[in-house]
Amino acid sequence: QVQLVESGGGLVQPGGSLRLSCVASGSSFSVLHMGWYRQAPGRELVAAITSAGDTTYADSVKGRFTISLDNAKRTVYLQMNSLKPEDTAVYYCMGAVRHSTLDVKNYWGQGTQVTVSS
Repeated sequence: QVQLVESGGGLVQPGGSLRLSCVASGSSFSVLHMGWYRQAPGRELVAAITSAGDTTYADSVKGRFTISLDNAKRTVYLQMNSLKPEDTAVYYCMGAVRHSTLDVKNYWGQGTQVTVSS
């Protein structure tokens, strides 16, 4: 079993910045890739990163958000700059992990609220 715990959400003014963090904990697993999704109202991929460092971004956040992964700490970060009101959502961390050769699972965090408003 793997637990994902997010932190770093909050209220910020338009044009401001926030940094989200998500730590994966548990035993006997390796990270394949991790990502951030947001829900408002549907759930959409914001950014994802593989353990090798390959990244993917939604078009709406390219150039403003940066995802990074510390493999040793099993922690994924999302640096969000130039925030807009339309970035307001609950942000969820997702981790795809391998427990064994044939045992790969996706886990989700509990979500953290990001509100962009003046």
